[in-house]
Amino acid sequence: MIQPIMKTLSSFPDSGRDMASVIDGLAEYLRYQKEIGVEHLEIPGPLSIEPVPKATPQVPATPDPPPPPPPPPPVEPAPAPPTATDASEALCQIAERISACTQCTLCEQRQNTVPGQGTKNPDILFVGEGPGAEEDRQGLAFVGEAGGLLTRMITAMGFSRDEVFIANVVKCRPPGNRNPNPQEIAACMPYLEEQIDILKPKVIVALGATAMKGLLGDELVSITRIRGSWMQFKGIDLMPTFHPAYLQRNPDAKKDVWKDLKKVLQRIGRKPPS
Repeated sequence: MIQPIMKTLSSFPDSGRDMASVIDGLAEYLRYQKEIGVEHLEIPGPLSIEPVPKATPQVPATPDPPPPPPPPPPVEPAPAPPTATDASEALCQIAERISACTQCTLCEQRQNTVPGQGTKNPDILFVGEGPGAEEDRQGLAFVGEAGGLLTRMITAMGFSRDEVFIANVVKCRPPGNRNPNPQEIAACMPYLEEQIDILKPKVIVALGATAMKGLLGDELVSITRIRGSWMQFKGIDLMPTFHPAYLQRNPDAKKDVWKDLKKVLQRIGRKPPS
């Protein structure tokens, strides 16, 4: 009888010293019962020894996941292109800054600054070198004798002066109507560049060598060599041609300028009036 019981007990997992002591005591008791002649023992129920449950290992708590990153800020829509009123106000602000400019010595003898004038959305922008005596007196570009010839050129193209924009690379009169020097042009060119950014003309006509050199940034280029050839200024088509004052001294060159102006008309999709 002892062997079956021992076999049953051995089927349970070891529970340490307490379990071993119980088994030894039970075995001793059964041997004693056998010695005194007891062959059968009454057991009230099935023998059941519950194993001591093993401790469940503690799993460390999983930390909470980090919060998701905040959504990116909304993309602001691109600003709308300036309206005619906005362009007019911007040009007026540039003219006010020009009137107070003292970036070069040309400010010392001027009567008026000459920022330029014309429509705010021109197909053509005419750029000369600088104001003369009459321009300095009135504060307007190309209103002297050379300005009269430019007006006739513009009319021959089928425009009025109010339908184009007329400006200069310098906004103050050089003394004695001399050509502006590179330092004076460099000081004044940012104003013209701002005006071009606002006007967005289809074509720029550079009138004379000084205007051409100022726009192209090349002091060595020759007006007689590149006159009538398409150039570029900030992605805008640029046509260099002779200055009206040069045509007054060299009337035979008018036919060359007219060829250049017809190229301008063709580039913007127009024809000269009959």
